[in-house]
Amino acid sequence: MKRHLFAVVLGGLTLASCSSDDDAITPDPEIEVPANYTFERNNNSTVSYSGQTTRLEMTSEILSNFNDFDNSSEEMLKNMFANENNPFSEASLNESSKSVKSKVAASNLYFSTNSVESNEIRNDFEYFISTQMNEVKTNRNEVAEAGVAGQIADGDAIRYVNAQGLEMNQAFAKSLIGALLVDQMLNNYLSQPVLDEGDNRLNNEAGITEEGKSYTTMEHKWDEAYGYLYGDPSIPANDPNSVLNESDDRLLFNYLGRVDADEDFEGIAEETYEAFKTGRAAIVAGDYDLRDEQANIIRENISKVIAIRAVHYLQGGKAEIENGDFGAAFHELSEGFGFIYSLRFTHNPETGAPYLSKATIDTYKDQLLDGNGFWEVSPETLDTISEEIANAFGFSVSEA
Repeated sequence: MKRHLFAVVLGGLTLASCSSDDDAITPDPEIEVPANYTFERNNNSTVSYSGQTTRLEMTSEILSNFNDFDNSSEEMLKNMFANENNPFSEASLNESSKSVKSKVAASNLYFSTNSVESNEIRNDFEYFISTQMNEVKTNRNEVAEAGVAGQIADGDAIRYVNAQGLEMNQAFAKSLIGALLVDQMLNNYLSQPVLDEGDNRLNNEAGITEEGKSYTTMEHKWDEAYGYLYGDPSIPANDPNSVLNESDDRLLFNYLGRVDADEDFEGIAEETYEAFKTGRAAIVAGDYDLRDEQANIIRENISKVIAIRAVHYLQGGKAEIENGDFGAAFHELSEGFGFIYSLRFTHNPETGAPYLSKATIDTYKDQLLDGNGFWEVSPETLDTISEEIANAFGFSVSEA
């Protein structure tokens, strides 16, 4: 995490921000970067990301029902995914026009002209649901073995796996981190085509807000990216990093905290938060070069979180296989599979594309699930995949 630092001094308060190289754009000294993600116009907050909070709440309810075999069904979970037929326990979610499915693989940069792959990815999530509620649920009381779905012990816990040893709830959750949160953040709301669409720059500079709202369209787009990371209701709006590893979030914010807790990557959470604040302040000031620089810092950091956790879980699975504990190994590898799936949605600022190609990621998934899947995957295969991911993202396997 080596970056060139600069300081913005406002009214005696020094606030640090950062850039990705030694040619960092120095912000105008009049740009006000607040201590917290707080922005106002005419004494009214201009920050809004309620739609992102809604989708995070929908996802939480889907995941809480994934292993509830007595009360859940394929139809129920698919209805939750698409927000159809009033599937949620909260009326506000059922009444919302939002859905999880509509924003999966739906970014401007990656999927606006790639509807075929977008539909394939959405079908993958429905496949995770179908497999869980048919193959796994049917065999939930049977002991899993190679080629046969069922349950497997992991210490005092019971894991439910398909015929390849994959936990469908983990595949769904960790893959969704990439396909929904990362894709919408990095490849949609932080992208120039979305931020600068139409008259967004002119309206932002003139302070023209959306009808009936206190924010400009550009401000709101940036906030929507912010909401996919910090929008869980358990995360305090004034100081989200105060609850790193302590919130109820089980998606991206949770794993940002876990990576930040590793001394090899300490500071990545604060750096990401500073980039969000600085970029938002740059929008207010009309400094779009600085805005885009901060977007790239966020892209690099969030992409690295996905890769670090992929390698972490592959190596954890390898260690448990070598210990002969297949229940623990399959749990680790199931999470690793989801993070590998999420690599498709990372964004390398230097190339404008994922750090690894779709073909490479598909190969990794095939290597993990080929034949009897986790029952047969070798430690050597896990090491090779881990090394290739780590090299692509610029860290070592031992660091992860």
